[in-house]
Formats: sequence, structure tokens, C-alpha cells
Amino acid sequence: MTRYQSFTPRTEIVFGEGLLERLEAYRGQRVGIVTDEFMACSGPLDRVMAHLGGCEVKVFAEAIPEPPLATVAAGARLFADFRPDVVLALGGGSPIDAAKAILSVVRGMDTSRRIRLVAIPTTSGTGSEVTSFAVISDPANNRKFPLISTDLIPDVALLDPEFVRTAPPKVTADTGMDVITHAIEAVVARNASNFTDAFAEKALELAFAALPKAYENGNDLAARDAMHQASCLAGLAFSEAGLGINHGLAHALGGRFHLVHGRLNAVLLPHVIAWNAGLVDDAPGCRETAGRYARIALRVGLDVPGTRAGVIALIRAIEAFNERFAIPSTLRGLGLDIGEYRRAIPDLAAAAMADACTAGNPRRPSLAELEQLLDRAGG
Repeated sequence: MTRYQSFTPRTEIVFGEGLLERLEAYRGQRVGIVTDEFMACSGPLDRVMAHLGGCEVKVFAEAIPEPPLATVAAGARLFADFRPDVVLALGGGSPIDAAKAILSVVRGMDTSRRIRLVAIPTTSGTGSEVTSFAVISDPANNRKFPLISTDLIPDVALLDPEFVRTAPPKVTADTGMDVITHAIEAVVARNASNFTDAFAEKALELAFAALPKAYENGNDLAARDAMHQASCLAGLAFSEAGLGINHGLAHALGGRFHLVHGRLNAVLLPHVIAWNAGLVDDAPGCRETAGRYARIALRVGLDVPGTRAGVIALIRAIEAFNERFAIPSTLRGLGLDIGEYRRAIPDLAAAAMADACTAGNPRRPSLAELEQLLDRAGG
């Protein structure tokens, strides 16, 4: 039987001047807004509300990082009674993921209605505004797990760099490294194709050039716009191509130790690239993956005299970014209790192995190999 692939972008992506005018299409409808307390109090919510004239609006401003099940349940109860025509997610990855999960529950309560989802990202990182992924946490069990369904893909994404202008340098770096991780993993993922490569490689070209500029000067709107578009492009790529063990490990670590996701990805990325490319153990069957990494290095302007040299150049470039952005080279540098971490490695490896993202990795790991990767990344 022939195994075929498909590529079906589902989101209307709106960018350019005056893009919030797109919200005026919902005039007269019931609009539920999912956001967080900061967005609700600092101006972005007011900007959005100015374009929802004639709408009946209900705001759920309780989204928090790594949205827990209790937050999803609270939002679903609110909107089940409100019965919105549109749910609008305003914020970074956490409010957008919360909105996806909330809407999934509400849609399940009333399958007769089509509730549209509009996403307005205020960080340039997750790409959640165009993806079929949402990450939800279960704090009682120290778990963080991805939801994956095409029903989670927003109908409309509004990419306004003005919403990102005030993001502090640390947030800019952490989310920007998440963009780079998404795009790199998409290029080497098992379901990568020429179509997903086109989005992922363009995302990397933009991010490698724009992230240092956005980090140094948050008011550089050209750099902010480039990072916003890179994040979206990477989201389009990995939503179809898949991710890999970088995210599988990061989800396991984030669920256990509650560390920032983008920063975890940045610390893990050099170790994962080296292992996937066979640099660590000269494993057979890694040549194609190494070639893809080398192609990335060439695309972002690095010196690539050969495949192995290209992989090493890419690793060195990631390490240089981490150093520039004050991201440590090991997990120990993130402030972990290293003794507790070492004891947790078997459980972390098992959680990463079970993570849905791990299945997309180009090289299939064993539990022992994941434990070794965690040991090396620990420092």
C-alpha cells in the first residue's frame, strides 16, 4: 500500500497595516475572549475591543502559563453558558493553548454549532495561532502533555508586531529560540516534505537574522515583524511535519520542574542535533538527517564545506545564540537541583518516550538513549 502525505493549511493569516479591522467581520455576534490578566490590564485587550463594536463580549482572563486542567474547565463552564459564535485568543502560547482546549470542550457540548477560533499572538514563539497542537498541564501529577487535533487549528490568525513590541529581552530570546527549535525539528521530522521545508527554512532564514536585532532593540518593528512571521511559518511547518525528541524531552522536563519551555528547548537543541546526526556515537543510518542539518546551516549563511562540518557549524551557531542571550549550556545552569534531577532521569526518559512529539523524531531512541541524552544535557 502506498503511503501518501498531504499538506492542508487551514488558517487565514492576516498581516500588514490595519489588520485588526478584520475583527469587524464579527459585528453583532457573541465573542468570547481568552486572555491573561496582564493582557487584560495593559492595553492589548482594549485595542481588540475597539474593533468589536456591536458585539456581545465575555472575557475569560484567567489563562496562566502551561494552562492547567482546572483553567480549561473554568473557561469551558463560562463559555458553555455564554454560547459564543467566535472565541478570540489574545496572548502568548498559553492563552492560545487554553482557548483551544476550552473551545474543544465547548464544541463537544454542542456539536450543532460551528464556533470559530481567532488567534492574536502577543509573543513570537509557539506558532500556536496556526497549529493543531495545544500543551496543557496536570500539576497534580507533574505532567505536561500535548493535545493534537486538526479541530484545534484556528480559523484566523492576526499577526500584529505591535503586540510584541514590549516583550522584554529574556522573553524575546526564549520564544525566539522556540521558533528556531520548531523549524529545525520540522526540517528533520519523519513527515517533512518539500512543502513543510519551504515554510521551515524560510522561518529559519528570518529568525537567524531578526532574533538578535529584536533582542537588542525591542522597538525594531521590522525585526519584530520578521520574528512574528517566522514563528507563524515554523508553526505551519511543524503542524504538518511533526516535531521530535527535543520537544518530547522539553515537555517531560517542563512538567516535572516547571521550567520555561523555550529556554529548555534552547539548552537541549545542541545535544539533540549531535545525537540525531550521529556525531555522538557514529550510529549508522544518520546520514540523511545530518544532510538536512547541513542544508539548514547553508540556508542561514554558515560555512558548510561538508555534511559533518555543516552539522557542527549549526550546533556552534545555536550555542553562540544561547551565550548571547544568557541561556546556559546545561540544565544545571537553569537552577535545577542536580541530585534531584539525576534521580528523576528514568521517569523523565519514560515521559519523553510516551510524548506524542517523540514519534516524529528522525532517529528512533531507546529509553537508555534518552537517559544518556538527559545525562549529557544535565551538566
